Amino acid sequence: MKKPVIIILTGLSGSGKSTALAALEDAGFYCVDNMPVLLLPDFLELPIFRDPDALGFAFGMDLREKSFLASHRDVFDDAAARGFNLKTIFLEADEETLLRRYSQTRRHHPVARGKGLLDGIRAEQRLMTSLKKSAGYVLNTSRFNVHELKAAIKNIAKKLIKLAPMRIQVISFGFKHGIPGDADLVVDVRFLANPYFVPELKDLDGTTEAVRQFVLQSEDARLFLMKYFDLLDYLIPLYEKEGKAYLSVAVGCTGGRHRSVAIAGRLYDHIQAAGRHVAITHRDIDQH
Repeated sequence: MKKPVIIILTGLSGSGKSTALAALEDAGFYCVDNMPVLLLPDFLELPIFRDPDALGFAFGMDLREKSFLASHRDVFDDAAARGFNLKTIFLEADEETLLRRYSQTRRHHPVARGKGLLDGIRAEQRLMTSLKKSAGYVLNTSRFNVHELKAAIKNIAKKLIKLAPMRIQVISFGFKHGIPGDADLVVDVRFLANPYFVPELKDLDGTTEAVRQFVLQSEDARLFLMKYFDLLDYLIPLYEKEGKAYLSVAVGCTGGRHRSVAIAGRLYDHIQAAGRHVAITHRDIDQH
C-alpha cells in the first residue's frame, strides 16, 4: 500500500508557520503543531497512517523543542527508509520583518533566553542553516500577507497530493431570523414577488413545485439568476485560487420559507452541474 505524504513544516520563529499549518489543514492534511521529533516514529505506527482515504500529514517542528536539531536527521531518514514520502517546507523572513512581527505580538523568542531579540533571531538563523539547505521547499514570507502565504503553501501541497476541492454551502434564510454568521456571500431576494401573499401558496414552502414555479418563472427571477450565475462562475475559481477551503453562499428573503428556498435550490443545481462539491441547507424553512 502506498504510504501517505508527510510534510515537516519548520523554519524561523515568526516566519508564519502557524498560518502555513492552518493552510495545510484546510487543504485536507491531518496536522499537529509543535510535534516532538522523537515521537514521530511511534506516531507513524498509528492506524490512521494506514487509512487509504488520508490525504497527507503535516507536523510543525522547530526549536521550541530542544532535541529537534540533534535528532531530526536520523528520524527523517528512518521515515524515508520505511517508505514514507517525507517533504520539508522551511519558512524564513528578513530580520526587519521578524523584528516587526515580534514587536506586534510581544511573544518571547525561543532562542533569545535573556539576550536581545535580534541576537535570538540571528542565533536561530545560524542553528537552522543546515536544515534550510536540506529542505525541499524554502519560502521567504517577508512580503507575503496571510492570503498569499496560504496560497503559496497550497500550491506546494498540490504538487504532492491531489487536494480536496473547495466545499460550497448554499444556505436559504429569513432576514427576520438574522443573517447566517458564517456567510461569505449574502444575496437579498426580497425584490421578487412573495408567494406568502398568494392564499394557495402561503402554507407551502420553496421546495414544492407550485412555489418554485411561482418564484422562478418570473422575468425578474430569470434575469437575476442569469446574472448571479455569471458572478458565481467568476468568483468561485478566484476563491479556490486564494486557497479558500469553504465557501458559504447565503440567500435571504423575509421569512426564509419561499423565495430564498426556491432561489437557493437553483443555485445549488447550477453549482452541482459544474461538478463542484456543494451542499444545501434551508435554515428557516420550518419557522413560522
